[in-house]
Amino acid sequence: MRYFSFRTLIPLLLCLSPGMALASESAARMDLTTTWAGLVSLLLFVVAYGLVMSEEFTHLRKSKPVMLAAGLIWLCIAYYYTHNHGDAHLAAAEVHHSIMEFGELFLFLLAAMTYINAMEERLVFDALRAWLVRMGFSYRVLFWTTGFLAFFISPVADNLTTALLMCAVVMAVGVDSPRFVGISCINIVVAANAGGAFSPFGDITTLMVWQKNVIPFETFFLLFIPSLINFVVPAYFMDKAIPDKKPQPSTEVVKMKRGAIRIVLLFLATILTAVSFHNFYHLPPVLGMMTGLAYLKLFAFYLNRTGELGTVKAGEIEDSTPFDIFNKVARAEWDTLLFFYGVILCVGGLGFIGYLELVSAVAYDGAGPFVANSMVGVLSAVVDNIPVMFAVLTMNPDMSQGQWLLVTLTAGVGGSLLSIGSAAGVALMGQSKGMYTFFGHLKWTPYIAIGYVASILAHIILNYRTLSIPVGGGH
Repeated sequence: MRYFSFRTLIPLLLCLSPGMALASESAARMDLTTTWAGLVSLLLFVVAYGLVMSEEFTHLRKSKPVMLAAGLIWLCIAYYYTHNHGDAHLAAAEVHHSIMEFGELFLFLLAAMTYINAMEERLVFDALRAWLVRMGFSYRVLFWTTGFLAFFISPVADNLTTALLMCAVVMAVGVDSPRFVGISCINIVVAANAGGAFSPFGDITTLMVWQKNVIPFETFFLLFIPSLINFVVPAYFMDKAIPDKKPQPSTEVVKMKRGAIRIVLLFLATILTAVSFHNFYHLPPVLGMMTGLAYLKLFAFYLNRTGELGTVKAGEIEDSTPFDIFNKVARAEWDTLLFFYGVILCVGGLGFIGYLELVSAVAYDGAGPFVANSMVGVLSAVVDNIPVMFAVLTMNPDMSQGQWLLVTLTAGVGGSLLSIGSAAGVALMGQSKGMYTFFGHLKWTPYIAIGYVASILAHIILNYRTLSIPVGGGH
Protein backbone atom coordinates (compact mmCIF):
# COMPACT_ATOMS: atom_id res chain seq x y z
CA MET A 1 0.00 0.00 0.00
CA ARG A 2 1.35 3.47 -0.85
CA TYR A 3 0.31 6.76 0.71
CA PHE A 4 0.14 10.15 -1.06
CA SER A 5 -1.67 13.44 -0.74
CA PHE A 6 -1.31 17.10 -1.60
CA ARG A 7 2.22 18.36 -1.44
CA THR A 8 1.78 20.43 1.70
CA LEU A 9 0.02 17.67 3.64
CA ILE A 10 2.24 14.68 2.78
CA PRO A 11 4.12 14.41 6.12
CA LEU A 12 0.97 14.72 8.20
CA LEU A 13 -1.07 12.29 6.12
CA LEU A 14 1.74 9.73 5.99
CA CYS A 15 1.62 9.58 9.78
CA LEU A 16 -2.04 10.11 10.57
CA SER A 17 -4.32 9.40 7.65
CA PRO A 18 -3.27 6.55 5.31
CA GLY A 19 -6.78 6.16 3.93
CA MET A 20 -6.96 9.80 2.82
CA ALA A 21 -3.46 9.58 1.37
CA LEU A 22 -4.39 6.55 -0.70
CA ALA A 23 -7.45 8.33 -2.07
CA SER A 24 -5.35 11.32 -3.12
CA GLU A 25 -2.77 9.05 -4.72
CA SER A 26 -5.31 7.27 -6.88
CA ALA A 27 -6.65 10.63 -8.04
CA ALA A 28 -3.28 12.18 -8.88
CA ARG A 29 -1.11 9.25 -10.01
CA MET A 30 -0.60 8.71 -13.73
CA ASP A 31 -0.68 5.36 -15.53
CA LEU A 32 2.77 5.07 -17.10
CA THR A 33 2.56 1.46 -18.25
CA THR A 34 2.45 2.34 -21.95
CA THR A 35 4.79 5.37 -21.85
CA TRP A 36 8.49 5.36 -22.65
CA ALA A 37 9.26 5.82 -18.94
CA GLY A 38 7.26 2.73 -18.00
CA LEU A 39 8.68 0.53 -20.76
CA VAL A 40 12.27 1.63 -20.08
CA SER A 41 11.79 1.00 -16.36
CA LEU A 42 10.42 -2.47 -17.02
CA LEU A 43 13.36 -3.24 -19.31
CA LEU A 44 15.84 -2.00 -16.69
CA PHE A 45 14.32 -4.32 -14.08
CA VAL A 46 14.33 -7.33 -16.43
CA VAL A 47 17.99 -6.77 -17.36
CA ALA A 48 19.01 -6.19 -13.73
CA TYR A 49 17.23 -9.31 -12.54
CA GLY A 50 18.71 -11.31 -15.38
CA LEU A 51 22.13 -10.35 -14.02
CA VAL A 52 21.02 -11.34 -10.52
CA MET A 53 19.96 -14.79 -11.72
CA SER A 54 23.27 -15.28 -13.55
CA GLU A 55 25.39 -14.33 -10.52
CA GLU A 56 26.77 -17.88 -10.28
CA PHE A 57 28.32 -17.52 -13.75
CA THR A 58 29.18 -13.80 -13.93
CA HIS A 59 30.31 -13.45 -10.28
CA LEU A 60 28.69 -10.01 -10.26
CA ARG A 61 27.25 -9.43 -6.79
CA LYS A 62 23.45 -9.34 -6.94
CA SER A 63 23.14 -5.99 -5.15
CA LYS A 64 24.96 -4.05 -7.87
CA PRO A 65 22.55 -4.35 -10.84
CA VAL A 66 19.37 -3.88 -8.77
CA MET A 67 20.76 -0.81 -6.97
CA LEU A 68 21.62 0.77 -10.32
CA ALA A 69 18.24 -0.19 -11.77
CA ALA A 70 16.43 1.29 -8.73
CA GLY A 71 18.05 4.68 -9.23
CA LEU A 72 17.46 4.74 -12.99
CA ILE A 73 13.82 3.60 -12.69
CA TRP A 74 12.96 6.41 -10.29
CA LEU A 75 14.91 8.89 -12.41
CA CYS A 76 12.75 7.94 -15.41
CA ILE A 77 9.58 8.34 -13.33
CA ALA A 78 10.63 11.69 -11.89
CA TYR A 79 11.71 13.00 -15.31
CA TYR A 80 8.39 12.00 -16.88
CA TYR A 81 6.36 13.55 -14.06
CA THR A 82 8.38 16.76 -14.16
CA HIS A 83 7.97 17.27 -17.90
CA ASN A 84 4.46 15.86 -18.39
CA HIS A 85 2.78 16.47 -15.06
CA GLY A 86 4.64 19.55 -13.84
CA ASP A 87 5.24 18.00 -10.41
CA ALA A 88 7.75 15.35 -9.30
CA HIS A 89 6.81 15.56 -5.60
CA LEU A 90 4.38 12.67 -5.94
CA ALA A 91 7.20 10.37 -7.05
CA ALA A 92 9.47 11.73 -4.32
CA ALA A 93 6.89 10.89 -1.65
CA GLU A 94 6.69 7.31 -2.92
CA VAL A 95 10.48 6.98 -2.84
CA HIS A 96 10.46 8.17 0.77
CA HIS A 97 7.84 5.55 1.61
CA SER A 98 9.85 2.76 -0.06
CA ILE A 99 13.00 3.84 1.77
CA MET A 100 11.11 3.77 5.07
CA GLU A 101 9.99 0.21 4.32
CA PHE A 102 13.57 -0.78 3.52
CA GLY A 103 14.85 0.97 6.65
CA GLU A 104 12.65 -1.16 8.93
CA LEU A 105 13.68 -4.36 7.17
CA PHE A 106 17.35 -3.33 7.10
CA LEU A 107 17.64 -2.58 10.82
CA PHE A 108 15.69 -5.71 11.77
CA LEU A 109 17.97 -7.94 9.70
CA LEU A 110 21.11 -6.11 10.82
CA ALA A 111 20.30 -6.91 14.45
CA ALA A 112 19.54 -10.56 13.64
CA MET A 113 22.68 -10.96 11.52
CA THR A 114 24.84 -9.45 14.25
CA TYR A 115 23.57 -12.00 16.74
CA ILE A 116 24.18 -14.85 14.28
CA ASN A 117 27.73 -13.60 13.67
CA ALA A 118 28.33 -13.33 17.42
CA MET A 119 27.16 -16.92 17.97
CA GLU A 120 29.35 -18.07 15.10
CA GLU A 121 32.38 -16.29 16.59
CA ARG A 122 31.65 -17.85 20.00
CA LEU A 123 31.78 -21.27 18.22
CA VAL A 124 28.16 -22.17 18.99
CA PHE A 125 27.65 -23.67 15.52
CA ASP A 126 31.07 -25.34 15.41
CA ALA A 127 30.38 -27.04 18.74
CA LEU A 128 27.04 -28.35 17.45
CA ARG A 129 28.66 -29.61 14.26
CA ALA A 130 31.48 -31.39 16.13
CA TRP A 131 29.00 -33.03 18.50
CA LEU A 132 26.92 -34.40 15.64
CA VAL A 133 30.00 -35.78 13.90
CA ARG A 134 31.24 -37.44 17.11
CA MET A 135 27.99 -39.30 17.69
CA GLY A 136 28.77 -41.93 15.07
CA PHE A 137 25.26 -42.03 13.61
CA SER A 138 24.50 -44.02 10.44
CA TYR A 139 24.03 -42.17 7.17
CA ARG A 140 20.25 -42.51 7.37
CA VAL A 141 20.09 -41.28 10.97
CA LEU A 142 22.28 -38.30 10.00
CA PHE A 143 20.04 -37.65 6.98
CA TRP A 144 16.98 -37.29 9.20
CA THR A 145 18.84 -35.60 12.08
CA THR A 146 20.30 -32.84 9.92
CA GLY A 147 16.95 -32.43 8.17
CA PHE A 148 14.97 -32.00 11.39
CA LEU A 149 17.64 -29.71 12.88
CA ALA A 150 17.48 -27.55 9.76
CA PHE A 151 13.69 -27.48 10.03
CA PHE A 152 13.68 -26.40 13.69
CA ILE A 153 16.71 -24.06 13.68
CA SER A 154 15.70 -22.03 10.62
CA PRO A 155 12.58 -20.51 12.28
CA VAL A 156 14.94 -18.71 14.68
CA ALA A 157 18.13 -18.35 12.65
CA ASP A 158 17.86 -17.62 8.94
CA ASN A 159 17.57 -20.54 6.54
CA LEU A 160 20.89 -19.73 4.85
CA THR A 161 22.96 -19.97 8.06
CA THR A 162 21.09 -23.12 9.06
CA ALA A 163 21.68 -24.78 5.70
CA LEU A 164 25.40 -23.96 5.73
CA LEU A 165 25.77 -25.39 9.24
CA MET A 166 24.02 -28.66 8.40
CA CYS A 167 25.93 -28.94 5.11
CA ALA A 168 29.19 -28.72 7.06
CA VAL A 169 28.01 -31.68 9.16
CA VAL A 170 27.09 -33.94 6.24
CA MET A 171 30.32 -33.07 4.40
CA ALA A 172 32.38 -33.89 7.49
CA VAL A 173 30.86 -37.36 7.88
CA GLY A 174 30.16 -38.09 4.21
CA VAL A 175 33.58 -37.42 2.73
CA ASP A 176 33.62 -41.00 1.35
CA SER A 177 29.99 -40.92 0.12
CA PRO A 178 29.25 -38.13 -2.39
CA ARG A 179 25.79 -39.66 -2.93
CA PHE A 180 24.94 -39.19 0.74
CA VAL A 181 26.20 -35.59 0.70
CA GLY A 182 24.25 -34.71 -2.46
CA ILE A 183 20.91 -36.12 -1.28
CA SER A 184 21.36 -34.77 2.25
CA CYS A 185 22.02 -31.27 0.88
CA ILE A 186 18.75 -31.42 -1.07
CA ASN A 187 16.98 -32.51 2.11
CA ILE A 188 18.60 -29.68 4.09
CA VAL A 189 17.54 -27.05 1.54
CA VAL A 190 13.95 -28.31 1.59
CA ALA A 191 13.90 -28.53 5.41
CA ALA A 192 15.45 -25.10 5.98
CA ASN A 193 13.03 -23.41 3.58
CA ALA A 194 10.05 -25.25 5.08
CA GLY A 195 11.09 -24.41 8.64
CA GLY A 196 11.39 -20.73 7.80
CA ALA A 197 7.86 -20.60 6.39
CA PHE A 198 5.96 -20.91 9.69
CA SER A 199 7.84 -18.27 11.68
CA PRO A 200 8.06 -14.49 11.19
CA PHE A 201 11.80 -14.80 11.90
CA GLY A 202 12.44 -17.73 9.59
CA ASP A 203 12.48 -16.00 6.21
CA ILE A 204 12.53 -12.51 4.76
CA THR A 205 9.11 -13.06 3.19
CA THR A 206 7.45 -14.02 6.49
CA LEU A 207 9.14 -11.07 8.17
CA MET A 208 7.73 -8.69 5.54
CA VAL A 209 4.23 -10.11 5.98
CA TRP A 210 4.43 -9.72 9.77
CA GLN A 211 5.82 -6.19 9.62
CA LYS A 212 2.97 -5.22 7.27
CA ASN A 213 0.46 -6.32 9.95
CA VAL A 214 -1.17 -8.68 7.45
CA ILE A 215 -0.95 -11.71 9.78
CA PRO A 216 -0.62 -11.64 13.59
CA PHE A 217 2.52 -13.26 15.06
CA GLU A 218 0.82 -16.31 16.59
CA THR A 219 -1.18 -17.01 13.41
CA PHE A 220 1.97 -17.92 11.48
CA PHE A 221 2.23 -21.12 13.49
CA LEU A 222 -0.89 -22.44 11.79
CA LEU A 223 1.55 -23.22 8.97
CA PHE A 224 3.62 -25.58 11.13
CA ILE A 225 1.96 -28.83 9.98
CA PRO A 226 1.83 -27.83 6.27
CA SER A 227 5.51 -26.83 6.47
CA LEU A 228 6.41 -30.10 8.18
CA ILE A 229 4.60 -32.05 5.47
CA ASN A 230 6.47 -30.06 2.81
CA PHE A 231 9.74 -31.31 4.33
CA VAL A 232 8.82 -34.87 5.35
CA VAL A 233 7.14 -36.02 2.11
CA PRO A 234 10.17 -35.61 -0.21
CA ALA A 235 12.49 -36.75 2.61
CA TYR A 236 10.56 -40.03 2.78
CA PHE A 237 11.35 -40.72 -0.89
CA MET A 238 14.95 -39.55 -0.64
CA ASP A 239 15.57 -41.77 2.39
CA LYS A 240 15.35 -44.83 0.11
CA ALA A 241 18.43 -43.66 -1.79
CA ILE A 242 20.64 -43.08 1.27
CA PRO A 243 23.49 -45.64 1.63
CA ASP A 244 22.84 -48.13 4.42
CA LYS A 245 26.25 -47.61 5.99
CA LYS A 246 27.84 -46.05 9.04
CA PRO A 247 30.70 -43.54 8.67
CA GLN A 248 33.72 -43.52 10.95
CA PRO A 249 33.04 -41.27 13.97
CA SER A 250 35.31 -38.27 14.56
CA THR A 251 37.08 -37.41 17.80
CA GLU A 252 37.03 -33.65 17.23
CA VAL A 253 35.96 -31.63 20.27
CA VAL A 254 35.07 -27.93 20.09
CA LYS A 255 34.47 -26.00 23.28
CA MET A 256 32.42 -22.83 22.94
CA LYS A 257 33.94 -19.51 23.89
CA ARG A 258 33.05 -17.73 27.07
CA GLY A 259 29.56 -16.19 27.02
CA ALA A 260 28.29 -18.32 24.11
CA ILE A 261 25.23 -19.70 25.89
CA ARG A 262 24.38 -16.28 27.31
CA ILE A 263 24.45 -14.80 23.79
CA VAL A 264 22.02 -17.50 22.62
CA LEU A 265 19.72 -16.59 25.54
CA LEU A 266 20.05 -12.88 24.74
CA PHE A 267 19.03 -13.62 21.15
CA LEU A 268 15.92 -15.41 22.37
CA ALA A 269 15.24 -12.47 24.70
CA THR A 270 15.61 -10.12 21.72
CA ILE A 271 13.03 -12.08 19.73
CA LEU A 272 10.69 -12.00 22.73
CA THR A 273 11.23 -8.24 23.01
CA ALA A 274 10.39 -7.66 19.34
CA VAL A 275 7.25 -9.79 19.57
CA SER A 276 6.14 -8.10 22.81
CA PHE A 277 6.69 -4.58 21.46
CA HIS A 278 4.56 -5.39 18.42
CA ASN A 279 1.83 -7.56 19.95
CA PHE A 280 1.16 -5.66 23.17
CA TYR A 281 1.96 -2.04 22.26
CA HIS A 282 1.71 -2.08 18.41
CA LEU A 283 5.25 -0.73 18.09
CA PRO A 284 7.28 -1.74 15.01
CA PRO A 285 9.12 -5.07 15.54
CA VAL A 286 12.36 -3.40 14.46
CA LEU A 287 12.28 -1.28 17.62
CA GLY A 288 12.33 -4.44 19.72
CA MET A 289 15.15 -5.94 17.65
CA MET A 290 17.32 -2.84 17.99
CA THR A 291 16.60 -2.78 21.73
CA GLY A 292 17.72 -6.40 21.82
CA LEU A 293 20.88 -5.47 19.92
CA ALA A 294 21.64 -3.16 22.81
CA TYR A 295 21.52 -6.22 25.10
CA LEU A 296 24.33 -7.76 23.05
CA LYS A 297 26.35 -4.55 22.95
CA LEU A 298 26.17 -4.22 26.73
CA PHE A 299 27.13 -7.88 27.18
CA ALA A 300 30.08 -7.33 24.84
CA PHE A 301 31.18 -4.49 27.13
CA TYR A 302 30.88 -6.86 30.11
CA LEU A 303 32.95 -9.56 28.36
CA ASN A 304 35.76 -7.15 27.59
CA ARG A 305 35.73 -5.54 31.04
CA THR A 306 35.91 -8.89 32.82
CA GLY A 307 38.58 -10.36 30.53
CA GLU A 308 38.39 -12.69 27.56
CA LEU A 309 39.07 -16.38 28.15
CA GLY A 310 39.07 -17.07 24.42
CA THR A 311 38.45 -20.42 22.79
CA VAL A 312 39.68 -23.80 23.88
CA LYS A 313 39.85 -26.34 21.09
CA ALA A 314 41.26 -29.74 22.00
CA GLY A 315 45.04 -29.45 22.11
CA GLU A 316 45.11 -25.83 20.90
CA ILE A 317 46.39 -22.61 22.46
CA GLU A 318 43.81 -20.20 23.86
CA ASP A 319 42.80 -17.26 21.67
CA SER A 320 42.50 -14.10 23.75
CA THR A 321 41.21 -11.83 20.97
CA PRO A 322 38.78 -9.28 22.50
CA PHE A 323 35.10 -9.59 21.66
CA ASP A 324 34.47 -6.71 19.25
CA ILE A 325 30.73 -6.15 18.77
CA PHE A 326 31.24 -3.71 15.88
CA ASN A 327 33.21 -6.37 14.06
CA LYS A 328 30.08 -8.55 14.22
CA VAL A 329 28.04 -5.69 12.76
CA ALA A 330 30.58 -5.20 9.98
CA ARG A 331 30.37 -8.90 9.06
CA ALA A 332 26.65 -8.71 8.25
CA GLU A 333 25.60 -9.84 4.77
CA TRP A 334 25.89 -6.40 3.21
CA ASP A 335 25.41 -7.63 -0.33
CA THR A 336 22.11 -9.20 0.75
CA LEU A 337 20.99 -6.11 2.66
CA LEU A 338 21.75 -3.81 -0.28
CA PHE A 339 20.05 -6.27 -2.63
CA PHE A 340 16.89 -5.81 -0.55
CA TYR A 341 17.26 -2.05 -0.98
CA GLY A 342 17.42 -2.41 -4.76
CA VAL A 343 14.52 -4.86 -4.91
CA ILE A 344 12.20 -2.77 -2.73
CA LEU A 345 12.93 0.41 -4.69
CA CYS A 346 12.61 -1.36 -8.07
CA VAL A 347 9.34 -3.08 -7.23
CA GLY A 348 8.05 0.11 -5.63
CA GLY A 349 8.81 1.95 -8.86
CA LEU A 350 7.09 -0.64 -11.04
CA GLY A 351 4.09 -0.50 -8.72
CA PHE A 352 3.98 3.28 -8.94
CA ILE A 353 4.08 3.05 -12.74
CA GLY A 354 1.06 0.72 -12.70
CA TYR A 355 2.45 -2.68 -13.65
CA LEU A 356 1.55 -4.37 -10.39
CA GLU A 357 -2.09 -3.33 -10.79
CA LEU A 358 -2.10 -5.07 -14.17
CA VAL A 359 -0.58 -8.21 -12.68
CA SER A 360 -3.06 -8.12 -9.80
CA ALA A 361 -6.00 -7.79 -12.20
CA VAL A 362 -4.85 -10.79 -14.24
CA ALA A 363 -3.69 -13.03 -11.37
CA TYR A 364 -5.96 -12.27 -8.44
CA ASP A 365 -9.07 -10.88 -10.11
CA GLY A 366 -8.86 -13.20 -13.09
CA ALA A 367 -7.49 -16.55 -11.92
CA GLY A 368 -8.49 -16.05 -8.29
CA PRO A 369 -6.46 -15.92 -5.04
CA PHE A 370 -6.02 -19.70 -4.64
CA VAL A 371 -4.52 -20.24 -8.10
CA ALA A 372 -2.47 -17.04 -7.93
CA ASN A 373 -1.07 -17.83 -4.48
CA SER A 374 -0.25 -21.40 -5.49
CA MET A 375 1.64 -20.15 -8.54
CA VAL A 376 3.66 -17.70 -6.41
CA GLY A 377 5.67 -20.65 -5.08
CA VAL A 378 6.39 -21.95 -8.58
CA LEU A 379 7.51 -18.47 -9.64
CA SER A 380 9.76 -18.15 -6.57
CA ALA A 381 11.65 -21.27 -7.70
CA VAL A 382 12.93 -19.26 -10.67
CA VAL A 383 12.78 -15.68 -9.38
CA ASP A 384 13.85 -14.88 -5.83
CA ASN A 385 10.88 -15.02 -3.44
CA ILE A 386 11.66 -11.61 -1.94
CA PRO A 387 10.64 -9.44 -4.94
CA VAL A 388 7.71 -11.79 -5.58
CA MET A 389 6.37 -11.43 -2.05
CA PHE A 390 7.07 -7.70 -1.95
CA ALA A 391 5.11 -7.35 -5.19
CA VAL A 392 2.16 -9.23 -3.67
CA LEU A 393 2.27 -7.04 -0.57
CA THR A 394 2.44 -3.93 -2.75
CA MET A 395 -0.52 -5.09 -4.86
CA ASN A 396 -2.36 -5.80 -1.57
CA PRO A 397 -5.08 -7.99 -3.14
CA ASP A 398 -8.32 -8.34 -1.21
CA MET A 399 -7.83 -11.78 0.38
CA SER A 400 -8.84 -13.60 3.53
CA GLN A 401 -6.35 -14.40 6.25
CA GLY A 402 -6.20 -18.01 5.03
CA GLN A 403 -5.15 -16.88 1.55
CA TRP A 404 -2.44 -14.65 3.02
CA LEU A 405 -1.21 -17.65 4.97
CA LEU A 406 -1.22 -19.66 1.74
CA VAL A 407 0.92 -17.17 -0.16
CA THR A 408 3.27 -16.94 2.83
CA LEU A 409 3.64 -20.72 2.74
CA THR A 410 4.12 -21.04 -1.02
CA ALA A 411 6.59 -18.14 -1.25
CA GLY A 412 8.64 -19.73 1.53
CA VAL A 413 8.75 -23.33 0.32
CA GLY A 414 8.44 -22.86 -3.45
CA GLY A 415 12.13 -22.03 -3.77
CA SER A 416 12.93 -25.65 -2.86
CA LEU A 417 11.69 -26.86 -6.25
CA LEU A 418 15.02 -25.86 -7.83
CA SER A 419 18.50 -25.50 -6.36
CA ILE A 420 18.63 -21.90 -7.62
CA GLY A 421 15.26 -21.07 -6.05
CA SER A 422 16.61 -20.09 -2.64
CA ALA A 423 19.71 -18.59 -1.06
CA ALA A 424 20.22 -21.87 0.83
CA GLY A 425 20.36 -23.87 -2.40
CA VAL A 426 22.73 -21.51 -4.17
CA ALA A 427 25.07 -21.39 -1.15
CA LEU A 428 25.18 -25.17 -0.77
CA MET A 429 26.05 -25.66 -4.45
CA GLY A 430 29.15 -23.59 -3.75
CA GLN A 431 30.01 -25.22 -0.43
CA SER A 432 29.51 -28.88 -1.40
CA LYS A 433 32.43 -29.04 -3.88
CA GLY A 434 30.36 -30.44 -6.73
CA MET A 435 28.51 -33.09 -4.69
CA TYR A 436 25.28 -31.05 -4.70
CA THR A 437 24.41 -29.71 -8.15
CA PHE A 438 21.54 -28.17 -10.06
CA PHE A 439 20.81 -31.36 -12.00
CA GLY A 440 21.21 -33.51 -8.90
CA HIS A 441 18.50 -31.43 -7.26
CA LEU A 442 16.39 -31.43 -10.42
CA LYS A 443 16.23 -35.25 -10.29
CA TRP A 444 14.27 -34.99 -7.04
CA THR A 445 12.09 -32.02 -8.07
CA PRO A 446 9.02 -34.25 -8.81
CA TYR A 447 9.09 -35.54 -5.22
CA ILE A 448 9.62 -32.04 -3.84
CA ALA A 449 6.64 -30.94 -5.96
CA ILE A 450 4.54 -33.69 -4.33
CA GLY A 451 5.48 -32.23 -0.95
CA TYR A 452 4.63 -28.76 -2.23
CA VAL A 453 1.14 -29.80 -3.33
CA ALA A 454 0.63 -31.83 -0.13
CA SER A 455 1.51 -28.81 2.03
CA ILE A 456 -1.07 -26.67 0.19
CA LEU A 457 -3.74 -29.32 0.65
CA ALA A 458 -2.82 -29.67 4.32
CA HIS A 459 -3.22 -25.92 4.80
CA ILE A 460 -6.63 -25.93 3.11
CA ILE A 461 -7.81 -28.89 5.23
CA LEU A 462 -6.34 -27.86 8.59
CA ASN A 463 -6.80 -24.09 8.35
CA TYR A 464 -10.05 -23.90 6.37
CA ARG A 465 -11.57 -21.65 9.05
CA THR A 466 -9.05 -18.91 8.24
CA LEU A 467 -10.25 -18.81 4.63
CA SER A 468 -13.26 -16.80 5.79
CA ILE A 469 -11.39 -14.55 8.25
CA PRO A 470 -10.69 -11.07 6.81
CA VAL A 471 -7.22 -9.54 7.06
CA GLY A 472 -6.65 -8.25 10.57
CA GLY A 473 -9.28 -10.60 11.95
CA GLY A 474 -6.74 -12.06 14.32
CA HIS A 475 -6.17 -8.74 16.13
